[in-house]
Amino acid sequence: MWPDRRLLDLFQIEVPIVQAPMAGVQDVDIAIGAAQGGALGSLPCAMWGVDKVREQIGIMRQRIAAPLNLNFFCHAPVAAEPEQEAAWRARLANYYREYGLDPQAPVAAANRAPFDAAMCELVEELRPEVVSFHFGLPERALLDRVKAAGARVMASATIVKEAVWLEDHGADVVIAQGAEAGGHRGMFLTGNIAAQPGTIALVPQVVDAVKVPVIAAGGIADGRGLAAALALGAAGAQIGSAYLRTPESKVSAVARAVLAAADDDATVITNVMTGRPARGVVNRVMAEVGPIAPEAPAFPHAATALAPLKMAAEKQGRTDFTNLWAGQALALGREIGAAGLTRQIAADALARLHRLAC
Repeated sequence: MWPDRRLLDLFQIEVPIVQAPMAGVQDVDIAIGAAQGGALGSLPCAMWGVDKVREQIGIMRQRIAAPLNLNFFCHAPVAAEPEQEAAWRARLANYYREYGLDPQAPVAAANRAPFDAAMCELVEELRPEVVSFHFGLPERALLDRVKAAGARVMASATIVKEAVWLEDHGADVVIAQGAEAGGHRGMFLTGNIAAQPGTIALVPQVVDAVKVPVIAAGGIADGRGLAAALALGAAGAQIGSAYLRTPESKVSAVARAVLAAADDDATVITNVMTGRPARGVVNRVMAEVGPIAPEAPAFPHAATALAPLKMAAEKQGRTDFTNLWAGQALALGREIGAAGLTRQIAADALARLHRLAC
C-alpha cells in the first residue's frame, strides 16, 4: 500500500510515522496511542533519570507489544558561569519583583543531561528497538554499545552537511528537521539559525546526499504533509505538534487553551527559555526579552532562573514563562486520541497518494 516500505520494514511498524518525542508534555501514554495507530512511539528521555525511563518502558511493554523509540540529547555539557547567571537573573529581576519572588534565592539547576554510560546500560538491559539522538551522536564507544544491543539509531540533521556526518558516523536513519519544526533545533555542525532550510527544501537535498532512509520533520501534522514528505523522497515523517492537544498529552489546561487559539504565525525560534534555539508559541518573556537574547546563559542554564517564574505564573493560570514548544503547523492539531489521530493522518495520506497515482 505504501510506496516506500523502508521505514516500515526497518522498524516493523504499520504506517511511516514517527511520533516525535516531546519532553515536558508527554509520557508513555502518547507513545502507546501512536503505536496503537501503527506508528513508532517515542519517549523523551533527556529530562528523566534511569528509574523514570525504566518505569515508562515497563508501562509500555505491559500495555502493548510494539516497537519503541527512546530519545536522548547528546550535547557537550557546559558548566554554568556565575557572572552570566547573575546577569541573567538581573535581566529577569523585574519579573521576580512582580511575582513577589527573591531573585537571589537558590534554585535547582535545569535538568537536561546528555546520553551517558548509565543510560547506555539501561538501553543494553531493556533493548528498545530504536534509539534516537538530538544534537549529533554520542561518543563512538557509547554508540557502538547501543547498536550492539540491537537498536536502530536515528538522529536529527538541520542541514545536508549534518545528514552526511550522521550517516558517516553510524546513523541508520536521518531525521531531516526543517525550520518549521517545533522544539530545539537539532543543529550540531552549525549555529546559524537564520540560514536553516525549511522542510520542503531540506528533505530532497538530504535524500540525494545520503543512502540511509530519511524522515521528514517540520510542518507536518496531517495526511497532506505526510504525502508531501513521501513525494519529496522521505521514507516517512516525524510528527509532534499534532499530538499536543490529544487527551494523552500532559499539556496543562491553560496551555491547551493557548495552543487551541494558535495560528500560523504563533511560533518563533528563541533561545530565551533554555539557552539553545528552539521553536515554540510566543509567551511574554520570549516577546519582551527575546526572542533571541545574547545574554541568555548557555543551554540548559537559561532555564534555571526561569523555573520559579514559570511556577508562579502557572499558579495564576498564565503561561508567561512556560515553554510551549510547537511547530508552525500547530493549528492543524486536533483534540482526538493519539491512536485515532495517527490512523487519520495515515489514511488521508494514502488516499491522496492513490489519487495522485491515478
